[in-house]
Amino acid sequence: MAITKEQFTAANARGATTMARGPIARAARYDSRRGLIVIALEGGCEFAFPAALAEGLADAPRSKLTKIKISPNGLGLHWPLLDADLYVPGLIEGGFGSGRWMQQIGKLGGLSRSAIKAKASRENGKRGGRPKDRVAA
Repeated sequence: MAITKEQFTAANARGATTMARGPIARAARYDSRRGLIVIALEGGCEFAFPAALAEGLADAPRSKLTKIKISPNGLGLHWPLLDADLYVPGLIEGGFGSGRWMQQIGKLGGLSRSAIKAKASRENGKRGGRPKDRVAA
């Protein structure tokens, strides 16, 4: 598939906008003690997330999480031993994988049990159960 000069120019403009907006990774490491991927961002901030949340990293052995490469533009992270890639701006926005992966993560959260959820369920039951959806008239 051939790319036109206009498409190439537009793609470069989108890339420049993304680079100006950031966030840009300058370093990344795996903190094995806490099970976190830690990203040092341009400007001195750090962002960390549990490796278990990310698609491609969730079931990976610790030994394969330690080797992380940063893309030349700082927008991507790559784990060569796992063939896994993550987009830094997406991670900052809370996207730890594909749409399907995020649905699975959300479902796991909904299945969790806690005293607070049990109490809320009992209170809803006293009021007649879950509120009915309102239908617009």
